[in-house]
Amino acid sequence: MEGEVTLNIPDKVTVDINGNRISIKGALGTNTRKFNANLLSIKKASNTIVIEPATEEHLHRKASNAAKAVAKEIRNDFAGVDKDYEVRMQTVFQHFPITVEIKPGVVSIKNMLGERDVRKANIIGATKVESKEQTLRVYGTSLDDVKQTALNIRTACKIRHKDDRTFQDGIYYAAE
Repeated sequence: MEGEVTLNIPDKVTVDINGNRISIKGALGTNTRKFNANLLSIKKASNTIVIEPATEEHLHRKASNAAKAVAKEIRNDFAGVDKDYEVRMQTVFQHFPITVEIKPGVVSIKNMLGERDVRKANIIGATKVESKEQTLRVYGTSLDDVKQTALNIRTACKIRHKDDRTFQDGIYYAAE
């Protein structure tokens, strides 16, 4: 059928499809994703997943693009349950030493530009954050959750009401 996408399931990965949810289990954890059951039909056949438009009426560009997008997200989940996604971040300060404290579900950034208030960034999903000296490691099985957590940390360090050319303190993505 036109607009159909076929994915091979990697070894050591199990896939369960229940209604409009797909669960992908691997050595490092589980990723669950929802899809639009009115637009797409996802079926598991032996060692493959077939993503196709739900009805003949949906054989247009929207269904084809949705099938490709869901296929890419499922490929990312396959990779994530096999090997963690990781983002490294670096704490940079020149004026006041920044301390990072990790609590369940939240990263607390203290003494940013000498402020008394604690800046907080939410940890999304099952993402884990580790802090060692001036380096932060954000990792997990879901690419979306890891990237969003790193963005939350970066956004929490945004400098307001000061010249950002002079005050470059914060937490930045590390060069690799």
